Amino acid sequence: MITVSKEDYLKAILEAEGEGELVIAARLAHWLSVSAPAVTMALRRLKRDGLVSVRRDGRVLLTKAGRKIARQLAIRHHLIERMLHEVFGMPWYKVHDEAERLEHAVSSDFEAMLVRKLGRSGACPHGNSPIPENPRAKRKRGLLLLSEAEPGNLYAVQSAYERDRKLLEFLEEKGIRPGTCLKVEARNYDGTISLVIERRRVELGGPAAEKIWVAKSN
Repeated sequence: MITVSKEDYLKAILEAEGEGELVIAARLAHWLSVSAPAVTMALRRLKRDGLVSVRRDGRVLLTKAGRKIARQLAIRHHLIERMLHEVFGMPWYKVHDEAERLEHAVSSDFEAMLVRKLGRSGACPHGNSPIPENPRAKRKRGLLLLSEAEPGNLYAVQSAYERDRKLLEFLEEKGIRPGTCLKVEARNYDGTISLVIERRRVELGGPAAEKIWVAKSN
């Protein structure tokens, strides 16, 4: 039986892979805000059910069956985020947490209705694709982190890390969201980046800039 807890673990593994992280038990504990013993027990159940494997070095991998479930849940989460934002107008920085609560309650029939309404493609309000895309794939598409952007160039914000509500609210206050056009003025000695957004000067710290993917504009 696939419980809500099992689904959460499987999706967390998929999302951590999408962030380019090496998935181990300690990282899952941090990712899901649970204790190390809880992760150990959960992984034991997931291994028993043939949904994950754990290598000798501790790396956790999804099996084919586990990846299928994780991808289905990620797509459902993505559709709910788009519904909340595009249909109901919920602010982009709020939809992730709401979708986390709703994703387990959506039936396959309602999911099919969402697909008919919204389509299978299209980015979520944070600029992310339905299936988490790892950094290597993003770089192949020509994207780079804002923290790597060169002064004097113009960039368009493509996506932002969506699991940190405080970060998203902070970016909203700064006027930074997917679709925002900005100019990098300087990378400062203290690790901050000086930006110009709609003729406003904005200072952004390095940790925040490392959570934003941009594309160079002409």
